[in-house]
Amino acid sequence: MHDVLIIGGGISGLTLALSLHRAGIPARVFEAAPAWKRLGVGINLLPHCVRELAQLGLEAALAARAVETREMSFYNRFGQHIFTEPRGRFAGYDWPQFSIHRGDLHQVLVDAVRERLGPHAIVLNRHCYKVEQDDTGVTAHFVNSDTGEQPGIVRGAAAIGCDGIHSVIRRQLFPEEGPPAWHGINMWRGVTTWTPFLTGATMVQAGWLDVGKMVIYPISRPADDGRQIINWVCEIRTPRNVMQDWNVDGRIEDFFPAFADWHFAWLDAAAMIQHAEVLLEYPMVDRDPLPFWTAGRITLVGDAAHPMYPRGGNGAGQAILDAVALARCLAAHDDAVAALKAYEAERLNAANAVVLKSRTAPPDNILKVVHERSGGRPFQNIDDLISTAELAAITDDYKRVAGFDRPSLAKT
Repeated sequence: MHDVLIIGGGISGLTLALSLHRAGIPARVFEAAPAWKRLGVGINLLPHCVRELAQLGLEAALAARAVETREMSFYNRFGQHIFTEPRGRFAGYDWPQFSIHRGDLHQVLVDAVRERLGPHAIVLNRHCYKVEQDDTGVTAHFVNSDTGEQPGIVRGAAAIGCDGIHSVIRRQLFPEEGPPAWHGINMWRGVTTWTPFLTGATMVQAGWLDVGKMVIYPISRPADDGRQIINWVCEIRTPRNVMQDWNVDGRIEDFFPAFADWHFAWLDAAAMIQHAEVLLEYPMVDRDPLPFWTAGRITLVGDAAHPMYPRGGNGAGQAILDAVALARCLAAHDDAVAALKAYEAERLNAANAVVLKSRTAPPDNILKVVHERSGGRPFQNIDDLISTAELAAITDDYKRVAGFDRPSLAKT
């Protein structure tokens, strides 16, 4: 088989390259950026995708850079505890849940690709603007991202769009599709070096979108001074539309008033926000599920196929599951066209279900229920509002749809 051309060098593209290499299938990664930069903030890797990365021999490298998440805890905006459940190995899984800086995860993947596939397996500064196909393969057309010069074409057995939510390959398959769907929620994401809170490995979700919601978790182990890097996300329902500025530096005055009184016994969240070392603003967007991802020798993976709300840690997780499934299908079929259709049959409905679940009933729906039942006021006893069984059912239902409930993993 000729090289599989992977368009995009993010999490999905690099995981696909490693998965194809394990299957003995040659591949090259083409990335539009002229150089790697340490972008983004924190990311969660759930047990089902850690299992796949572990099978690629990456668990030790990830563990050296990540925090092994111990538990997920939910609080209201007054800092009152609602519910806590163990996570990863602490919940009886065979694999951990990792909280890690996105840049560290990306570096682990880049290092592994270059070591296993060779130093030239990743080609930087190559923006793909068109892919053509015929009966024997695909032709990818590139421009130099810096100069606009055309360095030539590349032939391959198949072209895989791993180029994110603004995917060129997706737009080629669906030229009439509009922009990502924004439903009035913005996110401000930051990191702060701060004193550990709760267990030092706890992930917290608190508040609700109508009054201000936060997701908070550490992404490094404590340093010599006892502090660790804390990743946090502030989410607010707001008319402020930043859709045209996809990833911009955030301004604290645009969101801090909603969190100015968040001084809790377990964490002074307001002070932590004020000491941010990185602050970015994003719109919370996704895209409607597609009816197909594959056209002949071209298909989509990860955010190019199914961008979803960043709830429950499933964006990266579903991308990794895509990559592993696609490599397995290419290894099982001599014909690339048949392999790509088999991949779509395995993954499309499953991933689209997670997109819709993340919109309508994500695990942070716990916060919505408590906010509504309490009238947005402090409560005397959480059991008066919602039972432990109902709280657990909300999170368990999401795990089942997303494919990381323990029974589902035990069967595969």
